[in-house]
Amino acid sequence: MGTVIDSHFLGLTAIVTVVYQLIFFIITALLKFDKVTDFAGGTNFIVLALLTLILKGSWNFRQVVLSVFVVIWGLRLGIFLLMRILQWGEDRRFDDKRDNLGRLTIFWLLQAMWVWTVSLPVTVVNASDHQPSLQTVDIIGWIMWSIGILVEITADQQKLTFKNSPENRGKWCNVGLWKYSRHPNYFGEIFLWWGIFVASTPVLEGAEWLVVLGPVFLMVLLLFVSGIPLLEESADKKYGNVAEYIIYKDTTSPLILLPPGLYGMLPSWYKTIFLFEFPLYSRNLSQ
Repeated sequence: MGTVIDSHFLGLTAIVTVVYQLIFFIITALLKFDKVTDFAGGTNFIVLALLTLILKGSWNFRQVVLSVFVVIWGLRLGIFLLMRILQWGEDRRFDDKRDNLGRLTIFWLLQAMWVWTVSLPVTVVNASDHQPSLQTVDIIGWIMWSIGILVEITADQQKLTFKNSPENRGKWCNVGLWKYSRHPNYFGEIFLWWGIFVASTPVLEGAEWLVVLGPVFLMVLLLFVSGIPLLEESADKKYGNVAEYIIYKDTTSPLILLPPGLYGMLPSWYKTIFLFEFPLYSRNLSQ
């Protein structure tokens, strides 16, 4: 079964991802209905994990654990984001894309790349015949995933509760984990996918180590493309003239959870090099 299209299921998963995303793209383009976008992304991960696990059919414990991790993450995130957008009524990311087929196409292509690339560690583990016994690095990866998903779930719920409270209208979220990071949900997501990569390393041989592109691509996407930059720009436009917001931004890490007192004392060069406080996150403030 491991030779279906290619020995690592890379071609198969690419085709399945393109077809899966194309279906939802057509729905979005024709019906102007963009509420299923995040659901399409999260569930696509589940499809790839289960498909490769079942096709290989070896049911190694490592394969099962990592596949279950992806299913849990994908179901939780997909359902959470779907329910949230149904409650909010619209996805503001599509305000400049609904009537622009070119921009809409680019968005969906990027989402397909995100799903396929980030899934690489699990795809290769599920396809591999090299399955050594469990090692310490497996446990470390599982712990990283557990911490990451706990942080992501907690941060998402805290922000949703904050936004749903009428007394917080017009305010930025700075409660719970959001006191220690401006984007703790992204920290959790990045950390859990690095955990999956770490847990995949006992299986990797030769060129298979290129699956590290999965978590790296996720970091590039969230740090420089569609994640933090867009949210920072939006928040700066809303609250950039509020003194308390400037203080919050100066003393709160953009990603890694850190005490505000400590982060505020660190020099700018250290924040940029080691803590991802890039100038593009404040370009609207400087203007």
